Amino acid sequence: MNQNGGLKIGVYVCHCGTNISATVNIDEVTEFAEQLPGVEIARNYKYMCSDPGQELIRNDIKEKNLNRIVVNSCSPLLHEHTFRNACKEAGLNPYLFQMGNIREHCSWVTRDSTQATEKAKKIIAAAVSRVKQQKPLEVRKVPVNPNVLVVGGGIAGIEAALRLAGAGRTVYIVEKEPSIGGHMAHLDKTFPTLDCAACILTPKMSTVGMEKNIVLLTYSEVEEVSGFIGNFKVKVRNKARYVDLDKCTGCGLCWSNCPTTFVPVHKIIKKGEQVINFNKQL
Repeated sequence: MNQNGGLKIGVYVCHCGTNISATVNIDEVTEFAEQLPGVEIARNYKYMCSDPGQELIRNDIKEKNLNRIVVNSCSPLLHEHTFRNACKEAGLNPYLFQMGNIREHCSWVTRDSTQATEKAKKIIAAAVSRVKQQKPLEVRKVPVNPNVLVVGGGIAGIEAALRLAGAGRTVYIVEKEPSIGGHMAHLDKTFPTLDCAACILTPKMSTVGMEKNIVLLTYSEVEEVSGFIGNFKVKVRNKARYVDLDKCTGCGLCWSNCPTTFVPVHKIIKKGEQVINFNKQL
């Protein structure tokens, strides 16, 4: 073991009943794994995820001073946590564990037994090579900001915000237009039921405005996002409105007299006559 930097790897191959063993030659791949550099012991068991299977790993870690574990069985989605706990209970850092998927990635998708066995060997060899590079990790707790940012106040953004707010999250909606509603606010009916678009949208828009857990940032755009999961920082630019929002009642009178609604329009008369410039109210 000194030739491998003190590595003592335990390799375990699961039969998974007949899910794996019916296609993969378990004894052959176990013998192959035993010859890999750094491997101290290689075993196979009918159900590695069972209590006796986990106990086999725990005992070998304690008795043989194993410092890396590789289990070759089903998807890590199912039992990676199970085997990590088994390693932890035996005093081994759970992140010095690697799992090889020889069921979904091998036996279930390969009909020929010889090919399946050879593929299983490659998967096991790859898992052993990877576990050699792994280092102990420690779980730590960090404060997380649970607030949510929804970019876009269309029907999708409104629905997402309402559901998140209903779950107790503080939600910020950033909408580039002066009002939420999006494209649906311009529609008459919705496909395929031909329901009234406004009848569906306006109650949700009204609920957004009254929801205490939702902060509306209309006429605004996201300029920068930094940070990481649980601790994002977002820079939002609020566009100039030239209106005191604390005094605004939404009557719309300022809009009808706003100078930005006047744009120069060129009118060309007949040939030979002068071009007249005038302002036309939109």
